Amino acid sequence: MIHELPNYFLADLPPEPPLAASTVTEACRTLRRNRAKYLADRSTADMVRSLSRLAADWLDPEFSFRQTALGEGPAATGFSRETLEAGLDAFFRSVTPESLNTLLLQELGHVERLDGPVQSDFEWETGRAAMAIGPELIVHIAGGVLPNPVFTSMIHGLLVRSAQFVKCASGTAFLPRLFAHSIYQLDSKLASCLEVAEWRGGSETLEHALFAEADIVTAMGSDETLEALRNRVPGKLLGHGHRASFGYATLEAVSGLNVAKLITRAAEDVAAWDQLGCLSPHVIYVEGGGKVTPEQFAERLVNELKILEGRRPRGSLSTEAAAALAIRRSVFEIRASQSAETRLWTSSGTSAWTVVFEAEPVFSLSCGHRFIFVKPAPSLTEVLRQAEMQRGKISTVGLAATEDRAPVLVRELARWGVTRVCPLGEMQNPPLTWRHDGRPALGDLVTWVDWEQG
Repeated sequence: MIHELPNYFLADLPPEPPLAASTVTEACRTLRRNRAKYLADRSTADMVRSLSRLAADWLDPEFSFRQTALGEGPAATGFSRETLEAGLDAFFRSVTPESLNTLLLQELGHVERLDGPVQSDFEWETGRAAMAIGPELIVHIAGGVLPNPVFTSMIHGLLVRSAQFVKCASGTAFLPRLFAHSIYQLDSKLASCLEVAEWRGGSETLEHALFAEADIVTAMGSDETLEALRNRVPGKLLGHGHRASFGYATLEAVSGLNVAKLITRAAEDVAAWDQLGCLSPHVIYVEGGGKVTPEQFAERLVNELKILEGRRPRGSLSTEAAAALAIRRSVFEIRASQSAETRLWTSSGTSAWTVVFEAEPVFSLSCGHRFIFVKPAPSLTEVLRQAEMQRGKISTVGLAATEDRAPVLVRELARWGVTRVCPLGEMQNPPLTWRHDGRPALGDLVTWVDWEQG
């Protein structure tokens, strides 16, 4: 375990004195110089080897940065050790030579597209070749406490050979710092093309200096944050705003032999990263008419959440989050006492998990922290009608359906605006090839050069 990280990055420095705009400007210009020396001419094969080796290191129980993340992470992030371990393992297992090459092929049509002009079969037939060029400097504005989106952004940036400045919100840089330091241990020249800093959002002097140097700014945060950034970023902004997700189980899925496993997997989606990500379900809809009714599904989900709390306890809550959760519980306690169409189950003596069953299928936003709604689904069409206020803001649907029904349901979800459908139980584990918000993972970052050979 590493108890003290060296001062390689701005986020390693003590908070006082505060950063100056000139420091940010010089850091960006240093990143550009280092990229030209150490990154721009690296081969794709070399980058794939380095990134997959790094992921393998993070899966090694003896890896010092992993030990630090699990040992000090609960205090720094609010997640329990077990939740951190499960989330980090799921992410780094997805980063392999095969997945990295598949991502490049999916996004760019050829795994060597970033190395020089190359031809796909179609391009060869038409006498053309093409090359993709990544920007010199990407600025990432990280949002929230989940580390995986930041890690993914950094991996994408390295793949397209871009220097990167990662700006974390105040109090959220612990895991991005560790990841950057692990890159430094693997390859110090590669890490010299990265910067990680932390300051409170809205520091206009620092951010003006930062945005002035960026070729592309990527940002994750609330819709209000993104709107404010659009007025301040002079160049290209790739924003990902707040999204919600839900689960959907068909009557055939809750009538089959694997229904117990299905409910276990639904509980995994609720518990993953303490239900704090945009991919976490707010509601699980269950079609009626199956062997397990929607209300019975809720009851059995309670048992699974009890088991998970024993194996993977929920993390600590801030005072504000605890108060918000307590208020939500009290509202449904009153409703449950007054109507048979609402039922409430809560963890005894703690706020570790909450399950609410409501007969009304209207879409409800959870407050997170393993607070889940279970509702009957008259049909997918009716569920989408009830969720109309969230149209365009639903990221992922965790689907449990038979092979014959699944394509029909996916088509309906896609036409309504959902950008990712996955098996229930995998909502917080998108593959490396995932197109976030339906947009290209690498394609948005690169500029294309076409070579017409005649």
